[in-house]
Amino acid sequence: MNIYCVGGAVRDELLGLPIQDRDYVVVGATPEEMTQAGYKPVGKDFPVFLHPNTHEEYALARTERKTAKGYKGFLVHASPDVTLEQDLARRDLTINAIAKTADGELIDPFHGLRDIHAKVLRHVSDAFVEDPVRILRLARFAARFTEFTVADDTLQLMRDMVQAGEVDALVPERVWQELAKGLMEAKPSRMFEVLRSCGALERIFLELDRLWGVPQPPKHHPEIDTGVHIMLVIDYAAKQGFNLPVRFAALTHDLGKGTTPKDVLPRHIGHEARSVSLLKDVVKRLRVPNDCKELAVVVAQFHGKLHAVTNMKSSTLLHFLMELDAIRQPQRFQLFLQACESDSRGRTGLENCPLPEAALLQEALATVMKVDAGKIAQQYSDSEQIKQAVFEGRLAALEQSHRQA
Repeated sequence: MNIYCVGGAVRDELLGLPIQDRDYVVVGATPEEMTQAGYKPVGKDFPVFLHPNTHEEYALARTERKTAKGYKGFLVHASPDVTLEQDLARRDLTINAIAKTADGELIDPFHGLRDIHAKVLRHVSDAFVEDPVRILRLARFAARFTEFTVADDTLQLMRDMVQAGEVDALVPERVWQELAKGLMEAKPSRMFEVLRSCGALERIFLELDRLWGVPQPPKHHPEIDTGVHIMLVIDYAAKQGFNLPVRFAALTHDLGKGTTPKDVLPRHIGHEARSVSLLKDVVKRLRVPNDCKELAVVVAQFHGKLHAVTNMKSSTLLHFLMELDAIRQPQRFQLFLQACESDSRGRTGLENCPLPEAALLQEALATVMKVDAGKIAQQYSDSEQIKQAVFEGRLAALEQSHRQA
């Protein structure tokens, strides 16, 4: 039995990055021998075990053979006669196909160390084409390792996979899983650039892909291209460290601009309603979690209205806070403002533009939240009377605040 550290832990150590998890491959052992040694079996599709003390994963060396379309269409063979090189050969990228012995010796049959130094994302072998998830993973790595480029022959393989329909076999949950991880990387725009360059984005997220080439008014959007704007927006959100719901909302807030009739461009009247309609289809198709879905819908519907806040009357401002459900969900309201901040500052040359509207809305909410709705409700028995009285109390507080300002 020989044990090697493999994959991301070796790669990240060579890159000088923090190591999150260590994975190991075991050569020359059977499942029975692993169990007898105290390892706990956890693998469903192939033999994976947890170390009895560290609980790190130890997988038996294995090979894979493609048997059907999609990322589950594989026949896995794990036995003591599978070599380390055979196991490494089934991995996606050369930088992930480096092993390390217990005494620190690197085993690098596919020149991953060379590609780390050259900052290149390159497939290990033509077996790359057998698993469409690898397209998503590579795109995600491009978003994480921002200085790495995709090898030309690897990009061509990805294009071939898209043309062969492999991407169409991806299940929604896996697409969302990889997109969500990519959105949380250092520069999410690079993930979408890679997916566009191989044609995969059109297949998995057409609503987003068709935003490129759609013009916007230069007065408000110096970058003009809607797709370019969206990439600036998500990179701004990433730079600020905003959470996944904010980044997803930033990604999807302008989907409706992709369906604007050509004869009215570059204006996009009513794009918010179209964005909401398209977004509802997207979140259903990709099975997006509720926290991401709900914030994205609110941002798509109301991000344009934010710019009118400074000219709103107190009553209109209060109605807007109610539309945002800011009084009941103040935390989501803060996330809404973060997504709108990303939208405003995700524009060429406007990365540090002031946001008086956000500050005004926050002050308005703070004023409204000071009103004791419970105390007002005690004075009435009818629910409609209570609702009206609470509204009037909040409105009076806003108007007084405006007069003092």
